[in-house]
Amino acid sequence: MNTVSHFFLNEWYFSAPMTLMSLIGITLVIWRIMLNNSAKTAMDEFLPIFQEVLEKKGVNNGLALCLEEPGIIPRKLFASALETAKLGPAAMKRAMASALELEIIPELNFLLAPILAIAKIATMVGLLGTVFSMINTFSAISDAKDNPTSVTTQAGSIGLALFATAMGLMTAIPLVFMHVLFKDWIARFEAKMKSTAQKFLILYQNINPKLGDEVVPRNVEEKGKKEKGKKEKEKKDQPNRSRGKDDFDDDRDRDDRGRERDDRGRERDRDDRGNSRRDDFDDFDDNRDNRRGSLGRPGR
Repeated sequence: MNTVSHFFLNEWYFSAPMTLMSLIGITLVIWRIMLNNSAKTAMDEFLPIFQEVLEKKGVNNGLALCLEEPGIIPRKLFASALETAKLGPAAMKRAMASALELEIIPELNFLLAPILAIAKIATMVGLLGTVFSMINTFSAISDAKDNPTSVTTQAGSIGLALFATAMGLMTAIPLVFMHVLFKDWIARFEAKMKSTAQKFLILYQNINPKLGDEVVPRNVEEKGKKEKGKKEKEKKDQPNRSRGKDDFDDDRDRDDRGRERDDRGRERDRDDRGNSRRDDFDDFDDNRDNRRGSLGRPGR
């Protein structure tokens, strides 16, 4: 116990970082365990309910049911397939494969890299503390070569140096062990997801549920509210839009009538100019005939 207390009190520049890394590692492990538990779904209970909803209410309600589930398989895997249901089974299969690779697997690997990093760093920090302590111990032994009794007192310092390595290993070994367990759980869960995806495709093709007018997006609540707000706004703006269209039609009719009046006016002007020209020609002919008659008449 004296060695432990001496390490934590006198060698605080090594004990404090290693204690902090141990606490952080324990926190990350607990956090990852909670995420793994929340990612699970009792598929034996969920699939019959999901099948009934697909048969009776269609794809949109089935998608809404999947989004309400906290588990990863319904919330991400099934939802990605149902969003592309209108494109057919092949598109649904591609959507699930993409969601599995780009969304689900990275989410399952969350926190695993920091856990492994802390395990490796804790080992190296413990080894570094041991090296520094051993350097100080051998320096003290070399200074006490003329006093053999003082050399034996350095045995406690050597034990203290080795305690740093022991503490680093006590931090690293459980973290590495949990990291291996998490990776194994991810591999088994991935195989389960692929098997469930095949069952889902077979179930969907056998049911052939009715498709709604639109496939509900993933964030049903948020996007549903936005769509509802847009529809309400469109309803409010609809009378104004209809009135604007009627006004435009009236203006167009008035313009057409105005153009017709202008065309008729131009036609009347052309007719009047043509009549005036004909009258001028008739007057010219009459005058010419009168001049000819006066020239041909015998003088008195």
